[in-house]
Amino acid sequence: MPKAKNEQAGEATAKPFSRDVIRAALRATPPPVSPAQAALRPAAVLLPIVEHRTPSVLFTRRTEDLPSHAGQICFPGGRYHASDETLIRTALREVEEEIGLPSGEVEVAGFLDSHDTLNSGFNILPVVGFLSPGYQLRIDPREVAEVFEAPLAYVLDPANRALKSLERGGIVRQFHAIEYNGHTIWGATAAMIVNLSERLGYR
Repeated sequence: MPKAKNEQAGEATAKPFSRDVIRAALRATPPPVSPAQAALRPAAVLLPIVEHRTPSVLFTRRTEDLPSHAGQICFPGGRYHASDETLIRTALREVEEEIGLPSGEVEVAGFLDSHDTLNSGFNILPVVGFLSPGYQLRIDPREVAEVFEAPLAYVLDPANRALKSLERGGIVRQFHAIEYNGHTIWGATAAMIVNLSERLGYR
């Protein structure tokens, strides 16, 4: 079974990210859903923090032939199913389906602010979880082209991201983008990282 590539080389100087520090920065419960968000489709992703001596974040790259967000860097996750009962279960189910990681290997740490994707109509709950370095994966090649890690300190550091803009339908939208080892992390994924960065004291 393949392991994800661990790309720790050239990482930034890390802050002391202990479990307690990360947990204290997160929401203990999911954020409330506003009336406007209730009109959107619920979804959840897992932001996996791999507990190396210097922690990293696990990302996936979607395959190029998917109907939406093809080829983009993201966190494993997807839309809520009624059988899930909770959005935590949604995130853990999707992780198991996409990369074969059993839910029992993820320790849920807390939650970030929810993120709305107005183009696709989702209200996404980011679930943050701890993952031991010895994990093994069974990647679904229909959905996931690649799994990789990036140092937590690197992706959280504001110096490593840029604010860009994109015009769509006559509307200009701004978004954050993080470049790492040939990958561009942007959109909802980058917004979630920025939210975690701010909660951990980066400005």
